Amino acid sequence: MLKRFLFLLIVFSLLPLAARAETITYDIKKWGMKVGQAALTFGGEVDFEGRHLALIVFKADGFNFYDEEKIYTEPGTFRPVVVLRDFDLNVFGKGKIREEYLTGEGKIKVIKESGGKKEEQVLQKQGPVDNIYGFIQRYRKEGSFKIGDVLDLHLPTKDLKIKMMRQLKLTISGKIFDAFYMHSIPAQYQIWFDAGPGKLPLKISGAIGLANTVMVMTGHSPSEAPSSH
Repeated sequence: MLKRFLFLLIVFSLLPLAARAETITYDIKKWGMKVGQAALTFGGEVDFEGRHLALIVFKADGFNFYDEEKIYTEPGTFRPVVVLRDFDLNVFGKGKIREEYLTGEGKIKVIKESGGKKEEQVLQKQGPVDNIYGFIQRYRKEGSFKIGDVLDLHLPTKDLKIKMMRQLKLTISGKIFDAFYMHSIPAQYQIWFDAGPGKLPLKISGAIGLANTVMVMTGHSPSEAPSSH
């Protein structure tokens, strides 16, 4: 009886660790002014539509825009399998998008529902495809952080190179960080990573899609992992 009790105690003590998620919060700034806030959650592994996947959730909320993306990725590579997007953008309207990454077939199926209409589009894309937040998580875990490194970044509608440029000092909210800076070629994304063990993405430019916006970290905490739907 005692052995069984000790076994269960060990199992349940490990469950919270397996279920923990990491959430990083940001201010969204445009021309130096705050226009919204965002949260990026790396939620661990979940069961989704019969598959065991790693979940990343991105939420952005601001004046005249709202965007939530649930990015279900391959564990380990963090490459997208299914992306569910719920958006309300002033210019583009309100709607939902489902992206299905059929890597074996060289296709990405995009289903959009907006204004009472449903549209389906198939993009042809050979080889592995990345999501920018999935790339960030993979690089945090496996990247060399070697100055001068150049990596391929294959996104659904474009192919880029992304280069680790230099190590520098970055001031955020009055605090000075040692940071690594990388940017894409052609210019679209800029990412600053904390040089500490967690390699936190301190600042991200170009990821939201709104012109001249940058995400600047305001906080970081573990929290309970989001449940799958």
